[in-house]
Amino acid sequence: MTAKLKLSSVPNDKPVKLSVELPPDVHRDLLDYAAVMARETEQAAPEPAKLIAPMLQRFMATDRAFTRARKTLCQPSRPRAPGSEPA
Repeated sequence: MTAKLKLSSVPNDKPVKLSVELPPDVHRDLLDYAAVMARETEQAAPEPAKLIAPMLQRFMATDRAFTRARKTLCQPSRPRAPGSEPA
């Protein structure tokens, strides 16, 4: 049975350098994810660090509460219609 991974490839974009500390179990999970990805795609396993950005991107893209909150955060205040001044 083939697993349906949320990531199918790792984009090759110009990165922004960010340093983070991960718990050892998360690092092991990243290594395992890379191994499974390599088996599924029949390509070389990506470096675990290369998986973090697309995983975060996918996580945020599928977080409905974040999407709703972001819309209200980024929404410019609407101008008031003429004659609708507060009392």
